[in-house]
Amino acid sequence: MSTDLTAGAALTPDDLSGPRPDAPAPALAAGRAARRRSPSLIVGAVLVGLVALVGVVATFWTPYALDATGSGPRLAGPSAEHWAGTDRLGRDLLSQLMGGAQAAMVVAVASVLIATVLGLTLGILAAATTRWLDVALVNVVDLLIAFPTLLLAMLIVTVRGASLTSAIAAIGIAGSAVIARVTRVNTARVLREDYVTAAKASGTGWWGALRRHVLPNISPTLLVQVMLLAGSAILAEASLSYLGLGAPPPQASWGRLLREAQATMLVQPWGAILPGLAVVATVLGLNLLGDGLRERNDPNLRGDR
Repeated sequence: MSTDLTAGAALTPDDLSGPRPDAPAPALAAGRAARRRSPSLIVGAVLVGLVALVGVVATFWTPYALDATGSGPRLAGPSAEHWAGTDRLGRDLLSQLMGGAQAAMVVAVASVLIATVLGLTLGILAAATTRWLDVALVNVVDLLIAFPTLLLAMLIVTVRGASLTSAIAAIGIAGSAVIARVTRVNTARVLREDYVTAAKASGTGWWGALRRHVLPNISPTLLVQVMLLAGSAILAEASLSYLGLGAPPPQASWGRLLREAQATMLVQPWGAILPGLAVVATVLGLNLLGDGLRERNDPNLRGDR
């Protein structure tokens, strides 16, 4: 029997009893706890949650009707009757801001849904079908990406007419190119894995492999892209409305509020400051939420090293 154990210092009861209760936690557990406390994820979720809550409330109630001109004195500052003041038409700015939050959430959800459906379909087809179809679809995606999102949206809105529906369709089609590229790259990577090959060899059909292996593996990356795309969609809608190509009145829009407040900014600065802050806070919240999700899912960014 080896005597290495007795060659050094004598063993103590602590050496035989295993790790002490007050020993430091493993690095893996610490990393998981750090990811749960991700500042980006928390701040982003709070900002997005607040805007979404305001949008939901605006669906059922606003202090004044969105088309109620003359509800107060024109270009009035904040007061007990009008917490955010009024615009040049005497409309309540708080009601307009709440209506803008509702429009922003509708645009973000609907355009991202369109982009995800189109992008997933194109990306999966490009990764899983013949090479000539892959090349054709990649060229279409590259063509869409070559056009700036706002320019493509302006072209579609000009053809279909200015409305919230046109803005949603335009932003969704423009954003589908990014989803398609991410889907194609990640789907091709998953399909090359040994476990997918083994599943196909064992009789698993294409739909089964897609549902059990492809979608679960690409969904974390897609979720990050969806958050970033939602922020871009809100910014694009505000830009279209600022240019007069968004939803017409009485539908409220943060971008149109900014445009209307330009001429009266020195008299009533809140008319420009508040919509601008709303756009910045919402887009920032979605970007932070996307960064937080990426930190949780990307091994290179995790704190468990």
